[in-house]
Amino acid sequence: SSFNYISHKNLKKILLKIFLQMIRIVKAQKIGIILDKLYPETPIPLNHKDSYTLLVAVMLSAQTTDKKVNEVTPRLFNQADTPSKMIKLGEKNIRDIIKEIGLAPTKAKNLVTMAQQILDNDGIKPSWDFLESLAGVGHKTASVLMSQWYNIPAFPVDTHIHRLASRWGLSKAKNVSMTENDLKKLWPKNEWNRKHLQIIYFGREYCPARNHNLSNCMICSWAASKKRIKSESKK
Repeated sequence: SSFNYISHKNLKKILLKIFLQMIRIVKAQKIGIILDKLYPETPIPLNHKDSYTLLVAVMLSAQTTDKKVNEVTPRLFNQADTPSKMIKLGEKNIRDIIKEIGLAPTKAKNLVTMAQQILDNDGIKPSWDFLESLAGVGHKTASVLMSQWYNIPAFPVDTHIHRLASRWGLSKAKNVSMTENDLKKLWPKNEWNRKHLQIIYFGREYCPARNHNLSNCMICSWAASKKRIKSESKK
């Protein structure tokens, strides 16, 4: 009957979906072993001394390299390492200090607004709603603070992790939030915080966005599809 035919068709779809997910999980485990060997320690790449300075550094790192942020923050934190000092320093002075960073005028404005929000709420709290309500703080920045400072399982996904997840065939997602959901299904919760940093380190050291020969890469060579290896070799 047509009912049995539809059921059979759906069953095939479900089984294929389970099979493909199992392949991704095995692939993620193999990638995890490589990353654990390469990066047994995962220090936070942004200079900070407490939750506030980490929050500021992560916020400043949007569309800017961590290296550039680390060049700018010593002077900034020397003058303003607390929300009240940041307000006192003022938007214009902040802008002058961080001018080499991308989107500096917007970030300077957000730093003052955020500092006031933190004071109004009696400090920083490990709350998703609170962190994501702060000026200039999106889900990714909140995720970094939750995972790296408060040790609450989170999987911050930036454009670099999004790119590698796609390259390695771990996610077909079109945006970072969908990639985040896909990656969370591949590794146990207690590994999320570490994997986030390990993937970033690997991308910087071995797996750049441009001029990368996937067939010579210790992960891409077997994790990426033949189609992906071929298409990227033409770039």
